[in-house]
Amino acid sequence: MARRPSSYDSLPSSEPLRRSRTDRQDDADFSPRPRDVSSYSRSAYTRDSHAQCEPATTDSAYSRRSARDEYARTRAKKSRRKKVLIGVVSVLAALIIGGGAAALAYVGVLNGKLTGDIGDDLASVLDNSKAASDPFYILLMGVDRSQEREGSAEYGDSFRSDSMILARVDPQEKKMTLISIVRDTYVNIDGYGENKINAAHALGGPALTVKTVSEFAGVPISHYAEIDFDGFKAAVDALGGIDVDVPMEIDDEDAGGYVAAGPQTLSGDEALILCRARHAYDEIGAGDFYRAANQRMVMGAVAKKLLESDPATIATTVASLCDYIDTDMSVTDIVNTAVAMKGMDTSTDIYSTMNPTISSYENGVWYEYSNNEAWSAMMKRVDAGEPPTVDASDSANNGGVTDGSIDPEVIAQNVLSGDESSNGVTGSIVVRNGSGVSGVAADASSVLSNRGYDISSVGDADSYDYTNTIVVYDDSANASSARAIAESLGAGSAVQNDGTYLFDGDYLVIIGSDY
Repeated sequence: MARRPSSYDSLPSSEPLRRSRTDRQDDADFSPRPRDVSSYSRSAYTRDSHAQCEPATTDSAYSRRSARDEYARTRAKKSRRKKVLIGVVSVLAALIIGGGAAALAYVGVLNGKLTGDIGDDLASVLDNSKAASDPFYILLMGVDRSQEREGSAEYGDSFRSDSMILARVDPQEKKMTLISIVRDTYVNIDGYGENKINAAHALGGPALTVKTVSEFAGVPISHYAEIDFDGFKAAVDALGGIDVDVPMEIDDEDAGGYVAAGPQTLSGDEALILCRARHAYDEIGAGDFYRAANQRMVMGAVAKKLLESDPATIATTVASLCDYIDTDMSVTDIVNTAVAMKGMDTSTDIYSTMNPTISSYENGVWYEYSNNEAWSAMMKRVDAGEPPTVDASDSANNGGVTDGSIDPEVIAQNVLSGDESSNGVTGSIVVRNGSGVSGVAADASSVLSNRGYDISSVGDADSYDYTNTIVVYDDSANASSARAIAESLGAGSAVQNDGTYLFDGDYLVIIGSDY
C-alpha cells in the first residue's frame, strides 16, 4: 500500500469558516444533543485534559480513595523515577540464554524484589487460567514517576502511565506481538466514566489499568510489569550498548540530548533519549506515535543483544534490572517462559504496531478516538497468532520510520487491507463536527479512513447548528467524488462552495445532526 505523510499531527492552520448569522455557542454554555450515534459519543461535551477525579459510582471497587490508599501502600517500599518498558523483555531474553543453572541462581534474590509490591487488587484482575505453554498477554507499563513529582502529585503516590504496551507472548510459536496503546485514547474507565486511558493508572494504579486495557482490547491479561527508566539505562550499559538503526536524527533537549541517524551502538543514555524523544518529530508527525515505535524497536534490540551475550554479561544485566521492576511474575514463571521462547528470531518474530485511532482537536485539547472497526480486526488477528496487519511487513519492528507508516490512518488501512474502496476518490478531506454530538467527527472520519480516503484533519465546525451533513467541494470536477463521499458516510449531500466555506483540503465534510 502506498505510504503518505501523517495527517493527524499538527494543529489545523485554520478552522473552516462559515459566514452564518448564527454565532457559535460558547463552550461553557453548550450542552450536546442527547443522541448516541456511535461508540465514540460521550455523555458530556465539556471536557479537559485532566483525569476526572470523582467516580461515577460511590461503591466501585476502584473508588479514588480505596485505589489511592492501596496503591500508595503497595508502592511505599520503593522510591522510583520514570519507568519504561524494556526490563521484562531483557529479563526474558537473559534467562533464555542463561538456561536452567544460571536462572536458578537468581531465583531467591529476584523473587522478593520482582513481586514484593504486588497487591491483592492486581492479582484479582489478572487471568490465571492459561497453561504454561499457552500464548498469553502481558501489560508492560512505564509510569511517569520523576523525583520532582514525588510527594506532590495530585493523586498522592499514583501517577498517569507514561506509556503502555500490550504484548502477546506465544511460547509455542516463539513469537511476540507488541502493541503500543496510545496514551490519549479515549475509553471507559470503570467507576470513573470516559477518560484518556493513561488516567487509569492515576485513578486506580496497576489493577485499574490492567482492567481498563483488558476490556478495551477484548483479551484477558495474565501478567503485568512496571519498569523504571533507571533500570533501562543500567541494562543497556551492562550489555555494552545495543545496536539499532536510528530512523532519523534526534535533537531534542526535552528528551535529554542528541542521537545521530543511522546504524550504531547506543549507550544507556542514548537509548533513553531515543525512547523519550517526541519533539524531534514535530515537523513530521505526532511525536507520541514515533516515540512509541522507537520504544518497541529498542525492546527488540535489547532482546537481540542479550540473546548474543555470554553468561557473565547476562548475570550483570539481570542484577542491574531486578531493583527496577515490579511484576506479578516469579523468577520461575520467567524461566519457564524464557526456556520455551529459546530460539526466537528477534528480526522476524517480533511484530510491532499501535492501536489505530482518529485524532480530533476539540475545545483546545487533542483526543484519540479508537477506530473500533480496525481495532477489532487487529485484535482478532493478534489473538489468532497472526501479524496485526494483513501484510506482515507492515508490522515490522523498525522504529519511528518516516515513510508514513506510523500514521494511524495507514495502520487502520493496513489492518483492513482495502476491504472497502474509496471509489477512486483522491484528495484530502477535512472533517468537522457541526452537530455538537461528542466524537461524531471522529466516527465519520474512521468510516472514511477505513475505506481508503485521506483525512487531513478532524475537529469542530464554526457552529453546532448544522441540521444536515454536507460535503463541500470547490472544483466542479469534484462533484461526483463529493457525492461518493456522502454515499460512503450514508448521509449528507454534495455542495459546491460559493465562497462561504474556507478550508484547507480538497473536500470539507461537516457532520450535521442527521448523521
